Amino acid sequence: MRITTPLCLAAASLSVFAMAPAASAHPKPAGIELSLLGRHSSGAVGVGAAEITAYDVKTRRVFVVNAQQGTVDVLDIRDPREPRKVTSLATPGVNSVAVHDGVAAVAQQAANKTAAGSVAFFDARTGAKQRQVTVGALPDMLTFTEDGRQVVVANEGEAASYCADAVDDPEGSISVIDVRRGTVRTAGFRAWNGKEDRLRAKGVRISGPGVSAAQDLEPEYITTEKGTAWVTLQENNALAVVDLDRATVRDIVPLELKDHSRPAGALDASDRDGKIDIRTHPVKGVYMPDAISHFRGRGRTYLVTANEGDSRDWECHADEVRVKDAELSPSAFPDAAALKRDTELGRLTVLSDSPKDADGRYTELRVFGARSISVRAADGSLVWDSGSELERLVARELPGQFNFDNEENDSFDSRSDNKGPEPEGVTVGEVRGRTYVFAGLERVGGIVAYDLSDPSRPRQAGYVNTRDFAGDVEAGTAGDVGPEGVLFIDAHDSPTRSPLLVVGNEVSGTTSVYEIRS
Repeated sequence: MRITTPLCLAAASLSVFAMAPAASAHPKPAGIELSLLGRHSSGAVGVGAAEITAYDVKTRRVFVVNAQQGTVDVLDIRDPREPRKVTSLATPGVNSVAVHDGVAAVAQQAANKTAAGSVAFFDARTGAKQRQVTVGALPDMLTFTEDGRQVVVANEGEAASYCADAVDDPEGSISVIDVRRGTVRTAGFRAWNGKEDRLRAKGVRISGPGVSAAQDLEPEYITTEKGTAWVTLQENNALAVVDLDRATVRDIVPLELKDHSRPAGALDASDRDGKIDIRTHPVKGVYMPDAISHFRGRGRTYLVTANEGDSRDWECHADEVRVKDAELSPSAFPDAAALKRDTELGRLTVLSDSPKDADGRYTELRVFGARSISVRAADGSLVWDSGSELERLVARELPGQFNFDNEENDSFDSRSDNKGPEPEGVTVGEVRGRTYVFAGLERVGGIVAYDLSDPSRPRQAGYVNTRDFAGDVEAGTAGDVGPEGVLFIDAHDSPTRSPLLVVGNEVSGTTSVYEIRS
């Protein structure tokens, strides 16, 4: 991938790497060029002023979630070199936005996040509000089905308290809205209540103290195809498969663990060793995907996930522990004293509900997320995982900024103990007949691209980072920081007639527009 940028943005850090020769049995990744055309700044830093993005083809407008203002900001990108804010939609509690055929749907949580949320519909051209419907607690993401007839909503149902005398944890659910009629049906998880042990035995993580499966399962992100929705249950390390015609959860699919003791799963586990040190460790990764997308390849449907990882830290319960504070089983970890050094695993953040023996000592250490992107079959089975490639990519391209945090520059190696580069947003798009996945790295920043021509062996197609590491994040002079929502615009729908990538950057409060050329 060759990267270009206007002279006015030359201070932004841009990176390019040479592709390794491909084996003859696999197609060589097509060369693509990603250029930053322009950006819009909300003027607010570190408050979620630019998160999820959506696009209206007819008006050439991008809709951007501004959680800080409780609005959806509408940007005119007819000239993507100068995105221009034209209006805002009043959407208190906004978490997500999607647009289809001139209609914008907005997910809004209630003032009390454990109460029922809502979805509001707006005319994308005029901004006029059309209707509002009630959905589940904490609607965190929504999407239109391909035909635009339904809006599918992930109601996360996040807890506020796990205190024994005041448990406040609503049920997670998926709402299916008939756009024309405005009716809402709910796909819930009550059928699994009383079967929590069975779910755990399958590999589904049920960890909230004193709650049912329906309360513990937390929908995060959705992709749909022909009457089926795949929904990430991030904290549960699982996928829900939803029948949209019946508005029922057809299956809950557990996701396996990643073995970081194998070379392909190597990671940098310490933020206190002052160096890049990607190697194997006796820990397991819990994929815990955030964003999910899908594509068709070789006659089959595949899912793509960004394996971010996420923890719970609510009143009376937190599920993180550092290895040095954990009591390790001497039989499972005979070298426990060495492992607990800060330069080894001592600082590593692991799940407090990792497996223990009868005496409460850890027999296995599980970390949040997999620091990777995965391709899965439609049944959830793993087809490919990027392994340690994302950390190695950053180490190669930005060694001085390896595992930076997104809250400040000069934070070398500070995220190595907790999820590393933290892939979060993901989208899929076709460029001149080839399918690519684009994923945002939430912490160090930037977008990584993979060629998906061979779903069992995707190839890195490039990496671009428009964060200015010489700037000040808090002062808003650090370029694009904290990519959250990643949106692909097809060439047919683009104002430039070339495909575009639009990224909402949560920390910097900027919306960046890239042009993709082959």
